[in-house]
Amino acid sequence: MGRTVTVAVCTLNQWAMDFDGNARRILQSIQEAKDAGATYRSGPELEICGYGCEDHFYESDTLLHSWEVLAMIIKSPIVKDMLIDVGMPVMHKNVTYNCRVSFLNRRILLIRPKMQMCDDGNYRESRWFSPWTKERTVEDYFLPRMISQITGQTVVPFGDAVISTRDTCVGFEICEELWNPMSNHIPMCLDGVEIIANGSGSYFQLRKGYVTIDLVKSATFKSGGCYMFSNLRGCDGSRVYFNGGSSITLNGQILNRGKEFALNEVSVTVATFDLEDIRSYRNSIRSRTHLAAKSPSYPRVKVDFALTSENLISTPPDRPINVDVGPYENDNITGKMVYSPEEEIAMAPACWLWDYLRRSCQGGFFLPLSGGVDSAASACMVYSMCTMIVESVNEGDAQVLSDIRKIVGDCEYVPTDPKQLCNTILVTCYMGSENSSTETKTRAAELANQIGSYHHSIVIDLAVSAILNIFQQVTKLTPRFKVQGGSPRENLALQNIQARLRMVIAYLFAQLMLWVRGRPGGLLVLGSSNVDEALRGYFTKYDCSSADINPIGGIAKNDLKAFLSYFRRKHGISVLDKILDAPPTAELEPLQAGQLSQLDEVDMGMTYKELGIFGRLRKQECTGPFSMFCKLVHTWDKCTPKEVADKVKHFYRCYAINRHKMTILTPSCHAETYSPDDNRFDHRPFLYNHTWKWQFNAIDEQVKLLNEEKSPGGRKDAPKVPAKFRNTPPSFVISNKTHPGVVV
Repeated sequence: MGRTVTVAVCTLNQWAMDFDGNARRILQSIQEAKDAGATYRSGPELEICGYGCEDHFYESDTLLHSWEVLAMIIKSPIVKDMLIDVGMPVMHKNVTYNCRVSFLNRRILLIRPKMQMCDDGNYRESRWFSPWTKERTVEDYFLPRMISQITGQTVVPFGDAVISTRDTCVGFEICEELWNPMSNHIPMCLDGVEIIANGSGSYFQLRKGYVTIDLVKSATFKSGGCYMFSNLRGCDGSRVYFNGGSSITLNGQILNRGKEFALNEVSVTVATFDLEDIRSYRNSIRSRTHLAAKSPSYPRVKVDFALTSENLISTPPDRPINVDVGPYENDNITGKMVYSPEEEIAMAPACWLWDYLRRSCQGGFFLPLSGGVDSAASACMVYSMCTMIVESVNEGDAQVLSDIRKIVGDCEYVPTDPKQLCNTILVTCYMGSENSSTETKTRAAELANQIGSYHHSIVIDLAVSAILNIFQQVTKLTPRFKVQGGSPRENLALQNIQARLRMVIAYLFAQLMLWVRGRPGGLLVLGSSNVDEALRGYFTKYDCSSADINPIGGIAKNDLKAFLSYFRRKHGISVLDKILDAPPTAELEPLQAGQLSQLDEVDMGMTYKELGIFGRLRKQECTGPFSMFCKLVHTWDKCTPKEVADKVKHFYRCYAINRHKMTILTPSCHAETYSPDDNRFDHRPFLYNHTWKWQFNAIDEQVKLLNEEKSPGGRKDAPKVPAKFRNTPPSFVISNKTHPGVVV
């Protein structure tokens, strides 16, 4: 006997504290779900106020306005005859909880608080919310008068309960509860809950997409049921980008999955399934049924409403879809693929840039273009954004068209070509000096021409000379570069003058270039410093890496190079071959016979590949100097123990000396799991004793012991190890929930 149910999960591009816009998008999603035949609609975490309100959650205004929005939604005629749950903060007994509020036909059924807080990575939920710890317990919640006047209710259930309709049972998880090893969906499934809705705020990280897919599939593979996963999309006002990917899963197989990395503000994903399939699946797992027979019960909120139709065969159930890793040229139409890291880099920062641009009310971007990998990657991300805008407009997205018209200041503008749009909203500038090469200038100009940016090449030598003249007038001294006989501090100061002047010039051009072009407004300055340079501190404080936003600030150098290779193939930007082949250089020291004398990896004293390993060990594996040495001495077998020790010491000295720079990093789109961003992701001191005396002494002692063991005869107290195992290093695996099982 068939019992088909149609349910809807929603991906919303919400904005923290934008109560009006958030309410409009929620109502639109409800209408689209109803039009698709759904009888139950679930949305993402904290969708009413926005996830990223942060310390605004301390304000009573945030709670008040959330209730006001809920009152407006409940009164709307479009919500009639549909079970709905929304996410919002609720204060109960002077404690604020992150909640799902379920309602039906102007009556609130249940307020279900989050039971597991997320406090890793960029999450700080325990700062604002407390977990509900009273398992399978509900209390009376006294509704605000504005809600009581609509619903006629005084109190409603608040706590860990489920909703029992005439035909099925619905339970709830909220984001972290899916990731937690003691997930709530297991005991709920054992107690006969057939539909579990998860309102989530899961942000983008490179190589994370398949993890969420595995979690929602495994949530119902062992114990059966339907799992509804609704996720946020977009930049809601902070450094993270929520990538969507809402899905509906049945008995371990995905029925439908929404797009990731899209510009549309509202996406509704619908699936139809047969309740009898859940019951048959569960009953066939005999060990599960034995556990279920003795499972403790949840409090049930009973409601006289059915999610199924009276016509048993009115709507055929959906078949499962196949979700695999997609090819490089994935067109992102179906939304059913897991993207490669290069595709993720092409789309996630582009979408983040779009949200920031349209919500900041600026007219475009200004980018200092050096002809190197980093600034080229930033430029290509803007071009990728332009491509996505044109595609969205061609698909009939009225909101995207309205937003781009506001940005360019033309109410009749219709973007038809990414290159033309890029020329309208991206201004690039090569800021050369006497230390710059013709090769970098040529590469910058070629890239600008191929992506269509409005480009200029300027020389900053007069500005540099003017600054030096001021110093000379005061001190009667003239600093010199190292190759001219100057000291290291003179050499560094002369480099920093150039870098910092480029920042000043960038902001001058950003404020006035639209005035020059006869358009209103200004431009956002884009940075182009990657995550490895930030970790090492290999940039000048307040130089041209200081900007309004930085699309590549959370991405590693090697990932950026792989992205440019992919981008060259996809879009035919041929100059990227030259940019990738060129050695990375800051071009801040004098040329030697017209040739480069300064290379980034030589200056840093380490390669970008080594930096990535240092970063993952420091952040993901939580190693200090000694632990890092102990891990690397066995995996870097081409280096002697002393060479490994020297590399680790050099990294930590540079890290300590330059850590203060990470307090002023330009806001960037979070991507890599070892980001050193001090403002959100990496809370560590910014003043260190850079000698690391105790730690380095421990490393030196270990090097001494290793050298003794390798010397003829070895140590007398060395353990007797069979010969075949003496040189076998321990396995070294960097593992975490977003990038498990990566062997370095």
